[in-house]
Amino acid sequence: MNQYTKLAWVLKREIFKFSKKVCKGIWKPEEKLVTNLIYGIAESGSCHLSKIARALKEHILLKKVIERLSRGLRDFSEEEQQKTWDNYTQTVKGYVNDRTVFVVDGSDAVKPYSEKLEGLALVRDGSTGKIEKGYWTLEVTALTSVTKTPLPVYDRVYSAVEDNFISEDNEVLKGLKYVSETFGNRGVRALDRGYDALVYYEYFLKAREKFIIRSAKTRHVCYKGETRNILEVAMLFKGKYRIDFKDKKGKPIYCKTTIIPVALPKHPNIPLNLVVVYGFGKEPMLLLTNIKSDDPRLANTITKVYLMRWRIEEYFRFKKQQYDFEDFRVRTLNAIRVLHRILSLLTGLIGMLSEKREESLFVMELIAASERIYRPKPEKAKRKFLHYAIADGFFAILRKSSAGMANFLIPPKPSAQLSFLVA
Repeated sequence: MNQYTKLAWVLKREIFKFSKKVCKGIWKPEEKLVTNLIYGIAESGSCHLSKIARALKEHILLKKVIERLSRGLRDFSEEEQQKTWDNYTQTVKGYVNDRTVFVVDGSDAVKPYSEKLEGLALVRDGSTGKIEKGYWTLEVTALTSVTKTPLPVYDRVYSAVEDNFISEDNEVLKGLKYVSETFGNRGVRALDRGYDALVYYEYFLKAREKFIIRSAKTRHVCYKGETRNILEVAMLFKGKYRIDFKDKKGKPIYCKTTIIPVALPKHPNIPLNLVVVYGFGKEPMLLLTNIKSDDPRLANTITKVYLMRWRIEEYFRFKKQQYDFEDFRVRTLNAIRVLHRILSLLTGLIGMLSEKREESLFVMELIAASERIYRPKPEKAKRKFLHYAIADGFFAILRKSSAGMANFLIPPKPSAQLSFLVA
């Protein structure tokens, strides 16, 4: 057994153990489906069912494997989906504390040339800005306090033409409530200006959860007992504290921040802080938060915490580029949701392995194997987002294996000799 064969066996064991943990309490056929899909996506680097079926390396017709996977995705009940996700979030709890940042954001899955998919609606393609056919996705990721690794804690694919669809705000509130029920009011919620709406402020204030929301320039706030435009209030100040950053090319960006006590016009008796960040453009960045402290570094801290939300953008890009989620070939909305959730589970496993990169020899070998076998392109090798290296390691090692997960899923038959001795 060579080194890569050993690594493949260890990887399969990790996938099997992880699948057993998240599938606790569901039926065996669904557990087998989850295990095979996690392995198949990791080995093929794709969400295309035919590629997943080939990765399983089963000794039956490929068509039969694809039909079985398609049928399993279609018939996976919402109750069992929820039970699987609840089991997964229980494993994430060990990575969550008061310093965790929960990033809330939406994305899209565009299918411009599809005609027969269930629930196709018009969405805005985040890559091109064009209106295309597809689905909306909402995700919440928890950034670990040490390495800032994004771990998915909520995900949902939804369509505006579903019978039970109410509104985008309702979908977001479902996600926020799930995070509150699972993790309580620990951590800080960070949201972009697309969520600068009274309904979210009131939810966080009622739930007593800390939040940082980037405000739109059109919002009005109460300042010194007077209702004024938020940008006008920000322009009264020039910045008191200095904070420096570097852009993607390493060029330094010199910023200044200030913090201003304000309130919402509808809730004038609930104090908030407006953190104004000068330096990212002609107009300042405006952050509304209910975090309070006498520490003069609070404005800089809130700025740094909010800017961590770029991690979810990298997370979205990782799922689309590394595993090509938008290339799925299932038709029902339930199957699309299950496939997306399985991909989130795999991404969560990768994230938890990434969190252990400094203490796990196995993760170090995984990354090294990725560099030796797969030989990623220079631009990919320079990425700081470690998910790519670990995912490449999965692909590089598992594709050399001559078998899929069959040895782990099918219990070994008792030997004839053992049966004779027992008799």
